Amino acid sequence: MKKHSFHLSALCLFFAITTLNAQQKNDSIEQLNEVVVTATKFAIKKELVGKIIYQITPQEIEHLKGKSVADILDNIAGISINGANSSAGKNKSIYIRGGRDRHVIVLVDGVSVSDPSGVNTTFDLRLLSLNQIESIEVMNGSASTLYGSGAATGVINIKLKQPVDKPISMNYEISAGTNNSQQDSKLDINDFNQNITVNGIVKKFSYLASGNFSNVEGLSDASDENSAVKFESDQFKATNTFVRLGYKFNEKINVQLFSHYDKDVYDFDGGAFSDSDINNGENEQLRFGFSSNFNYEKGIFSASASYNKNDRILDIFNSWSNATDHFEYTGKTYVADVINNYKFTDQLQLITGVNYQKQSNETNSPYGDIDEGLANYNTMDPYFTVVYNSLSGFNMNAGARLNNHSEYGNYWVYNVNPSYNFSKEFRLISSLSTAFIAPSTYQLFSQYGNVDLKPEEDKSMEFGFIYSLKNKVEINSVFFYREEENAIILPDYVTYSNSEKQLNARGVETEIKYEIFKDATVKLGHAYMYKNSDTDYIPKHKITALIETNSIKNTYLSLRFKNISKRTYFDQWGSGENINLKAYSLVDVFASHNLIKDRLLLFVQANNIFNENYVETIGYTTKGRNFKMGLNFKF
Repeated sequence: MKKHSFHLSALCLFFAITTLNAQQKNDSIEQLNEVVVTATKFAIKKELVGKIIYQITPQEIEHLKGKSVADILDNIAGISINGANSSAGKNKSIYIRGGRDRHVIVLVDGVSVSDPSGVNTTFDLRLLSLNQIESIEVMNGSASTLYGSGAATGVINIKLKQPVDKPISMNYEISAGTNNSQQDSKLDINDFNQNITVNGIVKKFSYLASGNFSNVEGLSDASDENSAVKFESDQFKATNTFVRLGYKFNEKINVQLFSHYDKDVYDFDGGAFSDSDINNGENEQLRFGFSSNFNYEKGIFSASASYNKNDRILDIFNSWSNATDHFEYTGKTYVADVINNYKFTDQLQLITGVNYQKQSNETNSPYGDIDEGLANYNTMDPYFTVVYNSLSGFNMNAGARLNNHSEYGNYWVYNVNPSYNFSKEFRLISSLSTAFIAPSTYQLFSQYGNVDLKPEEDKSMEFGFIYSLKNKVEINSVFFYREEENAIILPDYVTYSNSEKQLNARGVETEIKYEIFKDATVKLGHAYMYKNSDTDYIPKHKITALIETNSIKNTYLSLRFKNISKRTYFDQWGSGENINLKAYSLVDVFASHNLIKDRLLLFVQANNIFNENYVETIGYTTKGRNFKMGLNFKF
């Protein structure tokens, strides 16, 4: 497998070198002045950052209408979203660089979001609607210095839509499609979605209100391949509402208030290959807060605060008692962040901040309750980052954070991230970072809990290069290595414990973007990942490809390809043996056409066009060939 990985990486590099040699000598060599936020929490030119940041721009999101957030992220080679290709109600697990959900932090408009009532204190991607998102940045690698506990393998920073610069604007989108497995070929409309957004700017006041409503059925959560009887369809209904109000006092000061209400209601089955017409769940989220910025001569001062409450209800049939067990979970999170970015010169800036979080968990379960008065903790973390960009091409991003945890005391983490720009188009990047991951309240206080758990500690390094030739070629490749101490495991399904074995993961992530000709682009991605001990569905190889064109007037066309390599999964709670899962490939087609320019857009998509039959999670259904069509109106 390592030999195959080497050959594939060599092929990518050969393609890159061939492409570079094919460029005409008189091409304009100029670095794209793209701006990113995630690397420093403030806008900075992409060429000054020593990290690889995947950007999903507003234009790209326009070309992905009808998809879910999980679908979008799963198109990045360096990310695996287990459940993205399963039923809509199935949970979506995020894997980056060998880490699980708890090693990845999700931000919405720069504010961390999570559910402390869950096993891993992670955010549920099903609570987000793509129709309300403007752009996404993904930064792989440790970022605990800036973002605290949990940011050990990656940061997903989601920016919601902003109001347009006119008194009133309205957008309405409606779409409908099929939702079939590989065994179905019906054209029944089982995937329905509509979204309405009203927004605008009136003098110094801005507003945006958005509502998204989805209903998906037609697919069973569990696979019925071992059953003589076809399993019933499981329904997923979602409501997502979002309101933002802003006021710009002057060129220096602005304030925004925001509020979110999201609710999912869904059916789920009794487990792998097991149907159920009783099991159902409800997930409700209420989140509100404010953010503000003050621009002064030498920098920016930013402050934000938010409150997030998650209520989850599960009804699960218990075959032992022949009754339905009822579970209620409530997680509350308070977050406050104060940050100052002071620029000493154009080359040197100092970012300092203090982050406060309080999380609590209240659970009512037939297997034992968790009391909110006991299951809570808070953190007060001061942190700093120095950013230096010399005129000679040397860049340095270095900092530290003191994780001041109410249960675990003080833990220092650090980040050293040097890079060097040899020219405007080529730079080397590297980093050495540590991370701290506190146990969740569930891992401490549930029926499986262990109050003696130690926090997980991560150390990671990476080294790579980035090449960019304006409007022609963009290439990046990075090697990473990560060590994990005190990994929290559930070895006997009785009590959580810390693993005595050191876990490590290593791999290479490569992406190439090349303009074939004007208005036609190809993008290739490859990720190789090896982990010395794992029970997750993480492939050693993942390949992605995209061919897209705007060459036809008012029309966009794209072809997406994704290949997941063979996987070996240790079935700890089933057969107790290794299960070999076959490799699979998925091909999707998308097209959109402006029927009325800037007013009415028609889009159509066909997913898994070859109706590939594959396994994403053992015992659960995957999507077959499906179609969707929609209209987007702008007023």
